[in-house]
Amino acid sequence: MAGTANGGAKAGCCGAAKGPGYATPLEAMEKGPREGLLYVTCVYNGTGIDKPDYLATVDVDPNSATYSQVIHRLPATHIGDELHHSGWNACSSCHGDASTSRRFLILPSLLSGRVYVVDTAKDPRAPALHKVVQAEDIAEKTGLGFPHTSHCLASGDIMISCLGDKEGNAAGNGFLLLDSEFNVKGRWEKPGHSPLFGYDFWYQPRHKTMISSSWGAPAAFRTGFDLQHVQDGLYGRHLHVYDWPGGELKQTLDLGSTGLLPLEVRFLHDPSKDTGYVGCALTSNMVRFFKTADGSWSHEVAISIEPLKVRNWILPEMPGLITDFVISLDDRYLYLVNWLHGDIRQYNIEDPAKPVLAGQVWVGGLLQKGSDVVYVTEDDTEQQYAVPQGHRLRGGPQMIQLSLDGKRVYVTNSLFSRWDEQFYGPDLLKKGSHMLQIDVDTEKGGLTVNPNFFVDFGTEPEGPSLAHEMRYPGGDCTSDIWI
Repeated sequence: MAGTANGGAKAGCCGAAKGPGYATPLEAMEKGPREGLLYVTCVYNGTGIDKPDYLATVDVDPNSATYSQVIHRLPATHIGDELHHSGWNACSSCHGDASTSRRFLILPSLLSGRVYVVDTAKDPRAPALHKVVQAEDIAEKTGLGFPHTSHCLASGDIMISCLGDKEGNAAGNGFLLLDSEFNVKGRWEKPGHSPLFGYDFWYQPRHKTMISSSWGAPAAFRTGFDLQHVQDGLYGRHLHVYDWPGGELKQTLDLGSTGLLPLEVRFLHDPSKDTGYVGCALTSNMVRFFKTADGSWSHEVAISIEPLKVRNWILPEMPGLITDFVISLDDRYLYLVNWLHGDIRQYNIEDPAKPVLAGQVWVGGLLQKGSDVVYVTEDDTEQQYAVPQGHRLRGGPQMIQLSLDGKRVYVTNSLFSRWDEQFYGPDLLKKGSHMLQIDVDTEKGGLTVNPNFFVDFGTEPEGPSLAHEMRYPGGDCTSDIWI
């Protein structure tokens, strides 16, 4: 989003003309339209249904006759992709460049290595396949495999984090560059500057910094989670600090035992700010990273979700397992999910170093009423959480997206098909995902499930599917970066 072939500023990008997105995060929040559609990656891989994954279009306009329904499905070309995350070909980083437009949605396939390019402009309600970047082409030219996070550069290039080589070894991970025609250009990082592990990344151009996180070796996580693999060093606990746009690894932050499996990483939206957060799944901590007086980067635990003592589970204690979070465009609130515990939390982060819990709601999880698992209080009482009535909620809150105005949170419940099966079994894998919408009190704080919105992916025409990341056609809180 701020780049030449390696991410530098494009000539004329910040001129007077109007390109995609918004001039500032606050303009997006105050003037952006209410969302009417959501694009959702949906997975059949690993479910026993021998069909391609697909991109679903969900109607989220409450005034529409098809509100809260899947209105279109675009299948992938192959079986076994594991569609996961997505990103745009252009966003607010090039708002000043009238020659660019937010048209193509990029869909990396986590397991097959393919990258699908989807045209959303011809008919936003029924996107069409534009191009497929084959895994063999990517591997031959870069050695990379297991593509994950996609961000656009102002040059028109696309940058995608890749979690390993084509065999699944973490040592081969790095960052893929595609040009504006979605041809493979090469790697972004300088030779010898690949991270220890790959996963997510975010950059803050005014501070000339990109920070990436580290899930683990694909050879380990694709077969299911094994705690021994953590002890064997097959999962990450580091943040990697890169020079932007140069691609030189400047610093590696070891998060230690408090930062196991650091996943989603986000700076504050204000491009002048030099701080952000990463959600560390296994230890269930939100770690804040920040620039110090000498120009180096440091970190501290900002939010800690305590594990719960449980019975009838695989371990005596259950972590929350923070798997996703979003930050409101005014940098006032942070929302996180605990996939295993089953709650969504809202924190006031007006003081980024001291988040304050402002809202909480339970929307599934292993500890909901009716589950076999119970948590045990200090006085040895067995308890479970009450969840909204009306629908049996499968799985736990996993991916979230926030409306531009900060008043609605959308949530899906699938993490990764193999892990879905391992932790939630047939209840999720065979019955499918669902999507909920949570109403947000942005004045006093508070979260409430909207009883009129429920998308059941268990009733899909080809059979129950697993829903993951969500995107709005006009950009959102996790797709756009400002320069």
